[in-house]
Amino acid sequence: MSLTPSTTRDRQARRVAWSSFLGSTIEFYDFLLYGAAAALVFDKLFFSDLSPAMGTVASFATLATGYVTRPLGGIVFGHFGDRVGRKSVLVLTMTLMGVASFVIGLLPTYDQIGLWAPALLVLARLLQGLAVGGEWGGATLMSFEHSRPERRGLAASFAGMGGPTGAVLATGVFTAFSTLPDDQFLTWGWRVPFLLSVVLLACGLFVRLKVTESPLFTEAQNEAAASADRTEIPLFTILRRYPKQVALSCVGGWGAMVWQSLPATFMITYAIQLGHDRTTVLLAQVISSILQIGMVGAYAALSDRLGRRPVMIGGALALAVASYPVLWLLGGGTAQLYLAFLLINSLLQPAMYGPLAAFISEMFGTSSRYTGASLGYQLSATLGAGFTPLIASSLLAAAGGGQQIGLVALFAAAACLLSVAAVTLSKESRYTLPDPSEQSPLMPSLKTR
Repeated sequence: MSLTPSTTRDRQARRVAWSSFLGSTIEFYDFLLYGAAAALVFDKLFFSDLSPAMGTVASFATLATGYVTRPLGGIVFGHFGDRVGRKSVLVLTMTLMGVASFVIGLLPTYDQIGLWAPALLVLARLLQGLAVGGEWGGATLMSFEHSRPERRGLAASFAGMGGPTGAVLATGVFTAFSTLPDDQFLTWGWRVPFLLSVVLLACGLFVRLKVTESPLFTEAQNEAAASADRTEIPLFTILRRYPKQVALSCVGGWGAMVWQSLPATFMITYAIQLGHDRTTVLLAQVISSILQIGMVGAYAALSDRLGRRPVMIGGALALAVASYPVLWLLGGGTAQLYLAFLLINSLLQPAMYGPLAAFISEMFGTSSRYTGASLGYQLSATLGAGFTPLIASSLLAAAGGGQQIGLVALFAAAACLLSVAAVTLSKESRYTLPDPSEQSPLMPSLKTR
């Protein structure tokens, strides 16, 4: 029996969604692996001439550099993604990420080559930032643009689920090697997870090369080719037509990004400083991140039914209220430690992060969506996640260290409330897109923006 066009499209959409999930998982394994190493290793190996507190701050500063280049990666790769195609750019970003991570695993330390060591580390981190800056937009839009309109939230979240999955892999592998004696772990054990990136790269490229190009992008390209008008540079289109959307998407994701970064970096270091065993802390992060994967998809699917705004606003308010109690729990026993990570990673943060991919993607038209969505998301990631470990560790140091986490909690809660304001000011986009041809048939009466 022959397949109907609808059935064929659904099968292709599922294949693309899983491809986006796998590709994003590999990219974020590489990117977030750096966060675990920055929390546990880099201060000792690349900033050994500094005090422990300043070494931690310097290590987190190098972590932030990768976020600084993410918007640039979104602009550069977004331009070619909107001009050449989503698929070919995703192959390039994955290759760049894999090579940069492999190089980190080979870097000499400060004791071996002095200041060249942190300089080369920063350079590799900058390349990681460029790569992941282009990855998210392409992986999200491949799923988003292949899906049915009424399933866009769930489809777009597959790339988002790659984030916590990559975190699970990165933290899990790093945890396994952290059980080595300290001298072996600091000598060679920490390098192996980075060197494994080349194996993941080969697997990811094998899958990514088999998917088809986005049908919406192909249609937009055909229309542009048939038009006598010269196509505007995507970045210029974004700055001219969508400046408000870029700002709202950036601020709207801050709370989710802050609470994506805190458990993966600052909370690990802080919990260890309070006396928790390193392996126990990493295991709490792994378990809570495993549960987070499913919750990202669940909240995204809920946003397909209720709308992006109510789900994201509810999650942001809950995160704001929970900011101080969660950080306070880290000062308790092992049970409180696990509860803190579970509350954030497995329950509250996914409510903001799950619908975020569709919330941002639905703000832009097809011809400039890669650039617009990448720019909005990566600015949010840079300002929300990139500087969070540095800010949090600095605030803790300013407060005198120990369990004086009031300033850190206030910072995290403020980010969530800013997100509430931005999402409130945005329009509900569940059924509406700037391109009339992409509207959901479920709500034909809604006007496009």
